[in-house]
Amino acid sequence: MLEWTGVVCVLVSVATIWSVLKYLGAENRSPPLCRELEVPRRKSKRCASDRGTGTERPPEGPPEGPAESPTVAMICKPSALANYLLRHCPSFCKSESTPAWDWRASPCAQTVVGAFWPHDSAVHFVRDHLQLSDDGLIALDWAAVGAAQHKRRTSSNSTSPILLIIPNSFGKITRNVRKLCEAALGHGYLPVVFNRRSQNGTPLCTLKLQEFGDPADLREAVRYIRYRQPAGRLYAVSESTGSGLLLSYLGECGSSSYVTAAACLSPVFRCQSWFESGPTWLFHRALLLYQKFCLSRYKTVLTELVHTDSLFSSPSLRSMEEVLFCQAGPKGPPAEGAWEAYWERNDPLRDVDEVAIPVLCICSRDDPVRGDPRATLPLELFEGNPHFFLLLSSHGGHCGFATPDEGPVLWSHRALLEFFRATSDFFAAEERAKQTARRRGLGGGGKAFRHRSVSTCKKLPVCSHNIHAIYNWQRSYTR
Repeated sequence: MLEWTGVVCVLVSVATIWSVLKYLGAENRSPPLCRELEVPRRKSKRCASDRGTGTERPPEGPPEGPAESPTVAMICKPSALANYLLRHCPSFCKSESTPAWDWRASPCAQTVVGAFWPHDSAVHFVRDHLQLSDDGLIALDWAAVGAAQHKRRTSSNSTSPILLIIPNSFGKITRNVRKLCEAALGHGYLPVVFNRRSQNGTPLCTLKLQEFGDPADLREAVRYIRYRQPAGRLYAVSESTGSGLLLSYLGECGSSSYVTAAACLSPVFRCQSWFESGPTWLFHRALLLYQKFCLSRYKTVLTELVHTDSLFSSPSLRSMEEVLFCQAGPKGPPAEGAWEAYWERNDPLRDVDEVAIPVLCICSRDDPVRGDPRATLPLELFEGNPHFFLLLSSHGGHCGFATPDEGPVLWSHRALLEFFRATSDFFAAEERAKQTARRRGLGGGGKAFRHRSVSTCKKLPVCSHNIHAIYNWQRSYTR
């Protein structure tokens, strides 16, 4: 425990020194990657978000100077939904910048504060333990405020939307996850946090841990949430390496995911290479120690499954993952080719072409955990797949995204909540247009329309977030 505390102190010290050096001018600001990462469409001045879509919009406020660079870029394939998002999501065209002397200009400080800094919150959690088909246990923490935490959670006919939050793959409930729950509650959502087996105090009832991109447990959790809240639409948000699980689920389930829209905060896309190379040394060491600390609670039980000496002496995230999931048999050595086979079935992008809902990914150029955006961001995915949208900010670190004038809601949380609202409004408008076209196609005069409308017009489904009803207009938002 002392070693873990020491690592956190070192991270905070490095972040502070880095900010001071920037303020004194010892380190020059690196040039923005905007021009290298975006796909320019026109030469006219417009919001940075429009450069990725080819949609021209007049910039708000005074025009930018020639030496000024945009702070946010939206990269996606041109479509009707992309145009709608640019018109109705003000955060997608955020223009304020962070002064060099501010601690928010340090990606390390952003990352450390967002992950470890304490946060006084009125939000409490009501836990549901869900027994899975193989007798394993996962936990769902429903966010509530005040006395609502003592209410017994039962099936409800509430139409409030549900926000499923998937934390990082190490199970750490960060400061920013709690702030997201606060923001979601303020916007009328019912936030629920998904906890994997053995993580965040969830009992380990079977000799099985969840693989990095195995969505089987998440699939059962979604079915349970739909049973508890059958009338509310379901949205999903993932943080950091937890995005691997969300993208795997959306890819495997396709149009049967029962999720209306999803967002990924600082996702790690190329996970195999990330585990092999790892983040910078300090963050790599911190993540490794945290995972060992969490697994040490089950050391006695894990002796039946793996060599615990090898597990807790692992020098890297990759070696620990290999000990846990790539053995030839119980307590056996890693099998030949098992590492590559493991990522063939766990790569988050293995079924990305099957994703059938809009997905917003929010990343920063200075992310110290994910790495260089040139090598770690699959830009071809966003430029060619109409379901994926990338918001790329100049600053923000890893899951940080704090700004000087953020207020009680982080910029990234404000952007994803605007994204969910805009996509829902767009879907509703498309559905109304479809219903109008269907009524016009009934033929005859007004009297015939009145007699035939009851039996001919399609009734709304009981479950308002039924995926087949939502996307019954044949994905017109991909135009």
